Amino acid sequence: MRNKATCLYLMLLVFCSGAAGQLEKNSGQKLSGSGYAEDAFWDLVVEGGTVVTMDGPRHVIENGIVVVQGDTIVAVEPMTPAAKDKYMYTAKQIIDAKGKLILPGFINGHTHVPMVLMRGLIDDVTLDDWLRKYIFPAEARNVTEDYVRWGTRLAMAEMIRSGTTTFADMYYFEDAVAEETKAAGLRGFLGETWIDFPAPDNKSEAEMAAYSEKFIKKWQGDPLIHAAVAPHSIYTCSEKTLRDAAALARKYHAPILIHVAEMRKELMDSLAHNGATPVQYLERISFLGPDVLAAHCIWVDYADMKILADHQVGCVHNPSSNMMLASGVAPVVDERAAGMRVGLGTDGPAGSNNDLDMMEEMDLAAKLQKTARVDPRALGAKGALEMATIEGARALHMEKEIGSLETGKKADLVVLNLNVPNAVPMYDVYSQVVYALKASEVETVVVGGKTLLKDGKLLTVDESAAMAKAKEYGAKVQASLKQ
Repeated sequence: MRNKATCLYLMLLVFCSGAAGQLEKNSGQKLSGSGYAEDAFWDLVVEGGTVVTMDGPRHVIENGIVVVQGDTIVAVEPMTPAAKDKYMYTAKQIIDAKGKLILPGFINGHTHVPMVLMRGLIDDVTLDDWLRKYIFPAEARNVTEDYVRWGTRLAMAEMIRSGTTTFADMYYFEDAVAEETKAAGLRGFLGETWIDFPAPDNKSEAEMAAYSEKFIKKWQGDPLIHAAVAPHSIYTCSEKTLRDAAALARKYHAPILIHVAEMRKELMDSLAHNGATPVQYLERISFLGPDVLAAHCIWVDYADMKILADHQVGCVHNPSSNMMLASGVAPVVDERAAGMRVGLGTDGPAGSNNDLDMMEEMDLAAKLQKTARVDPRALGAKGALEMATIEGARALHMEKEIGSLETGKKADLVVLNLNVPNAVPMYDVYSQVVYALKASEVETVVVGGKTLLKDGKLLTVDESAAMAKAKEYGAKVQASLKQ
């Protein structure tokens, strides 16, 4: 009996050893309780919430699940028992979104993030006076690379807390903006400004070109940072500057960011000096193309809209800024009907808006169109949310990668808390997001599969340090104006 038992024991050892060897042979896989291999662990599962996908059919999934592997969404589906068994038991990180909303991250298509350090410096003046009499002089006296870094850190905290996952920026020392954006984990289209007078970082076009080329080459291929060239506008850049900036960008297949048709004065000056609208002038000098992201597009006619649509130019509506500076009302409804790619942005957080809250922009975008057209049906809540998500992605020509929650797209998402008085009851999810919910309801933010905000806690930016530094810079800026 002892010999038989010994033999059985030895056979069992051989069998177990062989089985273990087979498991090791299979890439070290170890079976989990659900029957799926542990090396097939999903990096992140967001489960139980209402998933507002913003996909083509605009599916809304009650009690849904979003599964992430690496930086990519691998599944978006209802939370069935089968899905729960397949994903929940093999997830490295689970975010419980029960009773909450899961949406694509918001895309801020136009801003100047370091300008948070001049928030409230000067308000209630015209755009031309705001720029030439106050902002340009204040920037010349105060903007340094250190200033830009701290301003960007403060802006990152504000944007993450309000659900922005991608933004397009135009400022100076843009390489510093890129480094801080990368550190914070956001996705950025970041344009180094070209302008026909000495800027805080570069004093001539030659310096601007050299800086921009080095900047673009440094960030080529980065998964989060898209380095761009940003000629400021037709009223601050000569035709040569515009052509040179576009040529450099196209040499490296980089985006081009510019302000277009923002104010009536710009339109009238262009008609007088160029014999054409700003859009028609830019077309004439071969500036327009699918690589161009044009901020504002307010003073455009139907011919301009057709040109912009034909050239696949991305345009960004900035309702708060346009209202605050009385720049006019962009004909967003007509632009969308004309086939233009129209996104949504906050503009800079100083004088032209004073915050970076995309949820506020959605609300105002819809209401401004209704008021201007005297039609409550103009630009509904769903349309406003589209502009902040999938249409914003189209404006950036990134709709195949971001802007909706779909398999194969980047895992950029936000979770909104619904356990607040202004969130109940909920009859229509689009209406609730655009007209009722606030940035304070943003609870969790994920970009490229990385969690930046979890249960209201900011994980990638030291916001206390940024706020303290902002107060220091505020005192310096205030003192500089008295010189």
